[in-house]
Formats: sequence, structure tokens, C-alpha cells
Amino acid sequence: MLTLEDKIKKFEELNKAAEAGGGQKRIDKHHAGGKKTARERIMDLLDYETFVEVDKLVTHRSTDFGMEKNKIPGDGVVCGYGKIDSRLVYVFAQDFTVFGGSLSSANAGKIVKITKLAMKMGAPIIGLNDSGGARIQEGVQSLAGYADIFYQNVRGSGVIPQISAIMGPCAGGAVYSPALTDFILMVKDTSYMFVTGPDVIKTVTHEEVTKEELGGAITHNSKSGVAHFTADNDEQAMMMLRELISFLPSNNMEDPPIKPCTDNIHREDEKLQTMVPVDPNKPYDIKDIIKTIVDDHNFFEVMPLYAQNMCIGFARLGGKPVGIVANNPAFMAGVLDINSSIKAARFVRFCDAFNIPLITFVDVPGFLPGTAQEFGGIIKHGAKLLYAFAEATVPKITLITRKAYGGAYDVMASKHIGADINYSYPTGEIAVMGAEGAVNIMNKGLTEQEKADAIEDYRDKFANPYKAAELGYIDEIIQPKQSRYKLIQALDMCANKSEQNPPKKHGNIPL
Repeated sequence: MLTLEDKIKKFEELNKAAEAGGGQKRIDKHHAGGKKTARERIMDLLDYETFVEVDKLVTHRSTDFGMEKNKIPGDGVVCGYGKIDSRLVYVFAQDFTVFGGSLSSANAGKIVKITKLAMKMGAPIIGLNDSGGARIQEGVQSLAGYADIFYQNVRGSGVIPQISAIMGPCAGGAVYSPALTDFILMVKDTSYMFVTGPDVIKTVTHEEVTKEELGGAITHNSKSGVAHFTADNDEQAMMMLRELISFLPSNNMEDPPIKPCTDNIHREDEKLQTMVPVDPNKPYDIKDIIKTIVDDHNFFEVMPLYAQNMCIGFARLGGKPVGIVANNPAFMAGVLDINSSIKAARFVRFCDAFNIPLITFVDVPGFLPGTAQEFGGIIKHGAKLLYAFAEATVPKITLITRKAYGGAYDVMASKHIGADINYSYPTGEIAVMGAEGAVNIMNKGLTEQEKADAIEDYRDKFANPYKAAELGYIDEIIQPKQSRYKLIQALDMCANKSEQNPPKKHGNIPL
């Protein structure tokens, strides 16, 4: 009969085996590749000594290919909960040192269990992905595990924030769980995502491509728009996740966390007066305006490398988190195209799902013309952004800095699609189109002088915010230096906003 000492010893051995993962040799190899282990990442991510592990001793149940002789407690994924800035979060981290982090039926069950727990308790879940994919020895069981996880991702969508960090390989079916979550962060040089790898592509399409070119962090952050953030290394990745969480509520029934504001809410910056050039064709960077206005000049940009004509991200105003959507004239004149519409639409819907007020900065000359855009479906993709803004019931505050032309004026959170407060700078130009284009259409066969006069006349009548203000489409024309206080005032005014869309199962967004 086992003594109490023997029983405790057995427990300690199992505990040690779970924490050792695939063993020191594999851990050293992992470190040599510039990567931290699953447990080290969790320690970096969470507040000191707050991590509580669950399912530490779970093992796989496979008996094929000699797998029954090879069992490691935890089975390649570390799950549990802890705190970030004293707020509860749930986390799972795939351990590449154990069976290459491959997904088994057993460890999929662990991920499903922790996700359900997160939903029940109303707290965010963060997944740290580092896996060779489905565990081949288990066949369809591991595929079933993926589908079980996907189902939970969809159930939790819009209920709790779901964040994925790709810390190593993520290929095949494994990519769809991160794709269903709210944000994806990737690490330069050590992480990649793709549905089919370079070898399969070479066989099928005869294209030669490296893993990095096909699915590396820069590819997905700049070309595909699959990922939202890029980190230089594992440690920076965890710090970025901590900052992201600081802007988000724990669930869809709560408001985002307010921080004490030490930045004077009445602060006026004279440089704002001249940031928007008088020449309507001269570019400027909207981020300069955003950073000048927000608390502590801190703007946490989302997708900074993708569709840069549209700028999205989180900031605080008077201590309250806000989502910012802004056309950026520094890139493609701030025009709306397919990629920028999709980028902004998903962000707007995220903010609306999690009670984060929306601040929209408008300087848009219209939608990008051309066959590539029309054949690519700019009509349906532009409609996504229109749909997202119109559907959103959170406080919506809009500030027109310069151009607001044509249908793009309507789409960018105009008064007509439910914005609560609409401001404009005196430099605002709210019109169907630019003066030259309008005159060319309305008047044919004019002399150069007549044309110049007609353009000037059109500018006087329409290339300003006053007609819109007369009609009540603009609530107030403000001095640029007043932007900070005016936005904070509007935000405070909207604090108790209560608006509901008509009862329905869900709308049919143009996908």
C-alpha cells in the first residue's frame, strides 16, 4: 500500500514532468531559435504570480503508431487563467516542445474547456499559437478538435474579446481559429500562417515561395490584412497584448475600463490650427492630428501597415477608451478603396460589439476609381463600412477636417447614418465632388477665365462646411485647437446613450 509520502512524491513527479514539457534538450533548441517556451510567454503576459493552470495533467488517448508509450502531462498546450492589470483573463499557449505543439483530441478539449470558462465568467481569452498543426497519428480526431474550437470561437464572437498571438508556425486548419478571433498578432521572423505551405504550392501551381514570403508577419500585416499587429520578439508581443487588453472591456455587457486622466482635458495645441493645409491637394498625416488630441499623445494603432489610406486604432479621451477611424490623406489622398473599407468596417463592428465609442476623422475625396476596384467589388466592400457605421449603436462622434466628397461623405459616419455629434473644421469641404470636377461636368465650352470664375464660385458656395451647418448636418464648426475638449464634451454627453436596432436574429451584411 502506498504511503502518503509516496502519493505526494508521485504527484510531484507528474507536476515536474508537465512543467518540463518536451525536456531540456527541446527547450534549448526552442530558445536557440529566438523563441520563449509556452510557460515563459504566459509569465511575461500575466501579472506576477497570478497564473493558475488547469488541466495540467491531461494526456492524449491515442493508441496508434506506438503513441500509448509516449505521453507527456499537459499534452502540448498550457491552459489557465490569471490577471492583466488586475483584471481576469484566460489564456492557452501551445507548447512546441511537446509533439511540436500539435493538436490532439485531448488538448483541443482543454482549449474548448478554457474558452467556455472564459465565456461563462465574462473575461477575454488569449491564445498563444505555436503548433505544427493537426496530430497526424490521431487522424480525424484531431480535425474534430479543430472544428470544436472553431465552434467556440464563433459562439464567443462579440461576447468576450478573443485575441490570437501567432508565436511560431500556424498552418492548415489551424489558421481558422485565429482568423475567427478579434485580433491577430504575429512575431517577425519566427511566426507564419498559411493554409497550404510552400511545398504544396510548388506541386500544384509551380510557384516557388519561402515560408516568410508566403505567410510571415510582414506579409500578413501589409499584404493580406489577415494580421493586425507585428512584434519584434516574444517579449514585445506580450507587452503589446497587455496594452491592447487595457483598452477593452472584459465582455460585451461591460464598459471599457476608464483610467485616471492626468492630461488636461482643456489642453489646446496651437499647432493644430495649421496642420490641415489650405491647399486641398496637399497631403498631411492624420496621425499627427490624432496624437495631438488624445490623452498623453498615445495612439495604439491597429493594422498600421495595411491599407494605410485608412487609419484605425485605440486611444483615450478624458481617460475613456475610444476607437478611432480616420482617412489618412498622406496615403492615396485618403481615398476609400476595397482594402480600407474592409479594414475599417471590421474595426467599427468590434468597437460596437464591445461598447467602445467611435471617433471618426474625415478627409476623403471619394471612392477610388478604376477597373481593378470595380471588378474587385468596391460596391459591396464599400457597403460593408456603410453597414457597420449605420448598424453601430455606440456613441458616434465625427470630425471633418477637410474633404468630405460624394458617397464617401455619407459612408464616413455622417449625420444621416446615425452619428450623434458631427463637427467640422473651417477647412471642411462638404460637397458632391471637388470644384474643378463639378465645373467640368456642369459647364461645357467655357473660356479659361470663365472656367476659373466658375470654379471659384463653386468653391465659395460648396467647398466649405457652412451649407451643411445651415441644414443641421454639421452640429458645430470648431477651431482645430479646440478639438480635444470638444470631443471630450461630446463623449461625456453621449455617456448614457441608449439606442437599439430593430429586433432580429442578425442582419445580412454584404460579405
